Amino acid sequence: MTTPTTTAADNPAPREAGSAVLDASGVTMRFGGLTAVRDVNLTVRPGEIVGLIGPNGAGKTTFFNCLTGLYIPTEGTVSYKGTVLPHRSHLVTQAGIARTFQNIRLFANMTVLENVLVGRHTRTHEGLFSALVRGPGFRRAERHSEDRAMELLRFTGLADKRDHLARNLPYGEQRKLEIARALASEPGLLLLDEPTAGMTAVETTATRELVLAIREQGTAVLVIEHDMRFIFNLCDRVAVLVQGQKLVEGTPDIVQNDDRVIAAYLGTPFEGEPGEAEAAEVRAAEEAEARAAEEGGIRAAEEGGIRAAEETEAATTSQSAQADQPADAPEGKAD
Repeated sequence: MTTPTTTAADNPAPREAGSAVLDASGVTMRFGGLTAVRDVNLTVRPGEIVGLIGPNGAGKTTFFNCLTGLYIPTEGTVSYKGTVLPHRSHLVTQAGIARTFQNIRLFANMTVLENVLVGRHTRTHEGLFSALVRGPGFRRAERHSEDRAMELLRFTGLADKRDHLARNLPYGEQRKLEIARALASEPGLLLLDEPTAGMTAVETTATRELVLAIREQGTAVLVIEHDMRFIFNLCDRVAVLVQGQKLVEGTPDIVQNDDRVIAAYLGTPFEGEPGEAEAAEVRAAEEAEARAAEEGGIRAAEEGGIRAAEETEAATTSQSAQADQPADAPEGKAD
């Protein structure tokens, strides 16, 4: 696929007043005593590209899993076009949300075309009986799915690889194939989890152009990425997660110049940082432990010095006593 090199600023996203493709409200995810995501609110409007960034372990992929039904949020709701989503991933896909994964999850021993056809399963209505009989209705549906899959392969530049096994594709093309499979479900919202991870600069540029082309076709995009240049050149808005909480949200210019964002990435503490109170408690406990250990060492040294002095004094007294004792008289000879 060849598309002109553009940025988000060159192609402003269309807006629908008061509408939202995605509305995540108060999403919290706990695993036992660990809170991985805490009270996160996020909206994505039609035709918009929104970035989600944050340091490793910030909770970005966990948040994605909550949005797509892989996790059931402990608290909060996720709505798509005004309807609260069920907690089942296939029903979320059927509703209109598709995703890719941080680690590529293709069917390695299936062809490129077959992988894309898998993504059509929520848009076909032929059952087991129809598949066994293979009547006219089934054949029509099969042809339609294959035609749509080929359109997507041409769109992503993979049409000439349709009969190749997925495992034989280069890494960058495997990423494209994942996107094509996600698009096969005809989503209104596409979630991309680190789509440029491990890519070269040329592949990253091609991926940016592909995402912009997806937006031009009317699909909104929510993307997680660690490549800041990619995010800031692509997105209309960017939200930052730190320790499971949304720290800031705004345009790329606002976010990349925010002192709190800079501090979060560089590790410099700032007032009101999520987890600051807990970190202060840990530091206080460590300092108290260090002081106790130091005091214990001083006491041990003092006690050791006292014992050594007492032992030295005892040894000196013993030596003095031996020196003052008269020598034994020699045995006399018999007269």
